Amino acid sequence: MIEGRRSEIVALVRQHGELSVTELSGLLGVSEVTVRSDLSALAQAGHVRRTRGRVSLPLDLRREAPLETSMREFAAAKRRIGQAAAALVRSGDTVFLDVGSTTSEVARALSPSLQDVTVVTNGLNIALLLERLPGVRVIVTGGTLRPLQHSLVSPYALDVLRHIHADRLFLGCNGVHAASGVTNANHEEAEVKRLMAEQARDVVVVADHRKLGVVSRAFITPLDRVSTLITDRAATSPPPDVLDAVKDVRVV
Repeated sequence: MIEGRRSEIVALVRQHGELSVTELSGLLGVSEVTVRSDLSALAQAGHVRRTRGRVSLPLDLRREAPLETSMREFAAAKRRIGQAAAALVRSGDTVFLDVGSTTSEVARALSPSLQDVTVVTNGLNIALLLERLPGVRVIVTGGTLRPLQHSLVSPYALDVLRHIHADRLFLGCNGVHAASGVTNANHEEAEVKRLMAEQARDVVVVADHRKLGVVSRAFITPLDRVSTLITDRAATSPPPDVLDAVKDVRVV
């Protein structure tokens, strides 16, 4: 019975993205004390992640979910982040637009009035989103396709990026940590992101509140290399060292 209930908790969290103890108590029909006991056991086993009275899946379990699934989670927050990031793009810019659900919102929010903008992306879905913009030239990195994320990785992706210098990179990630920097779940994608960060003048990290204070598997770039961090309003109590380590933090 206990194992069945705990499996149901994981399934509910996977379905909703994030839930509170109170919400889980109501959905399961058990007391909050029971839910907290279950969450403690699940967190210790690495099946869930608890932050500020709420529970979500560990990023390690979420990271290989299909991009379409990720885009439905915290969609409003990601949309606001994308709009704030897109407002930084000016006519004449050359930008790297990384793969991911939040960076897809950046692409969706780019103004149709932009002129002479070059976007270099490793995301096939992002390239398609940009077809609607007559003033935007799209360069796709090429490389090997990772179907779940519609991302392009080595070989060949790095060869294209080495020949381009961008004004700005809009970078997606799985973790933003003061000491460990910006990190990602997949090593192949991290390799592409790392070179983008090296080739860009400014690095703009777009990350919802769940990623603050988190360290994922593969290093991308240190926080002192990040020009701007754009996150959502749910980041009411983020680790202060994360915010102190970034030059410009924008909460939307």
